[in-house]
Amino acid sequence: MAQLVGTLITPSLSYPGRIAFAERIEALEPLDADQGSPERFILPGFIDLHVHGGDGADCMDGEQAVRRMARFHAQHGTTALLATTVTAPLEELEAALRGIAAVVQNPGPGEARVLGVHLEGPFISPERLGAQPPYALEPSIETMRYLLSLAPIRVVTLAPELPGALELIRFLSEQGVRVQQGHTAATYAQSLAGFEAGAQGFTHFYNAMTPLHHREPGVVGLGLERAHWAEVIPDGLHVHPAAIRAMVRAIPQTYAVTDAVAAAGRPEGVYRLGRHRVYKKGGGVFLADGTLAGSTLTMDKAAQKLLCWGYTVQMVMQMTSRMAAQYLELPHGLEIGRPADLVVLDEHFALEAVYIRGQRVGP
Repeated sequence: MAQLVGTLITPSLSYPGRIAFAERIEALEPLDADQGSPERFILPGFIDLHVHGGDGADCMDGEQAVRRMARFHAQHGTTALLATTVTAPLEELEAALRGIAAVVQNPGPGEARVLGVHLEGPFISPERLGAQPPYALEPSIETMRYLLSLAPIRVVTLAPELPGALELIRFLSEQGVRVQQGHTAATYAQSLAGFEAGAQGFTHFYNAMTPLHHREPGVVGLGLERAHWAEVIPDGLHVHPAAIRAMVRAIPQTYAVTDAVAAAGRPEGVYRLGRHRVYKKGGGVFLADGTLAGSTLTMDKAAQKLLCWGYTVQMVMQMTSRMAAQYLELPHGLEIGRPADLVVLDEHFALEAVYIRGQRVGP
């Protein structure tokens, strides 16, 4: 059984303590005052519910690419993730889903646990593709049934204004799939209809959706008014820190995602995002026309940015792991009996160690 000493970060309190674990957390105990305050922080492992790739690998490219991506993100503190697709012809989506399913069913050493699929498209608005390839489809329950048969799809991003979208939202909700509004040109009223049909989340909030206007609040306005859950990309490029602070005040279960693509962890150059060629430069990833195309963010860097923007370690823990776990109803956190998925940060909040099911995987 392994042991670590550090400041333990839990939802209710943070305290100097010792954690003992094997595959699961076996014991938690506070340190005596005379033992001093350890100069490290122990948090639940990061959970990333929106990640396309990393270290040159793209989730659309099959099993080995998904494994490479999962190993890369594990080295940056992500202990569990949703492999995220892009809009593509159905035969390419089929191949991608089969590859992801193979990793879900047979996880490998050193890999972040792939919890399933975040299907980003193809049921999105052609008017709000962002960096998504131009293969959007109208929502179809029949098509969705087939895709669900190929892999465990946990989250679907769609545009609620499309014909058939509300019926698909209801169907997915009945199947236990989380539906998120994103890549959408919906009005406030259309977004409200999606919310009332069962779409609970919002994909990379603010980006690729109708913005807030005081006479037409749009999807952003609906989210700020009513949402409980929404993801945001805290890389400093996609959303201004002040806009994130406003979002966190309005949406209590805001959680961080990377939206990382194959270029994450690699030098500047040309990479793929589905059928698109994308260009990494200056810390960002762009289409040829300058449109942001995912990010190069990793969850350890997301945590550091949030800390630099004034969030407490406890709040960062909530945004990088606990909220996402609650959203998918996963057992996660520093509690006895929970899986020993852990991140250790040093006194400067740099990543010191990562454990998945009690096994050290990095860095």
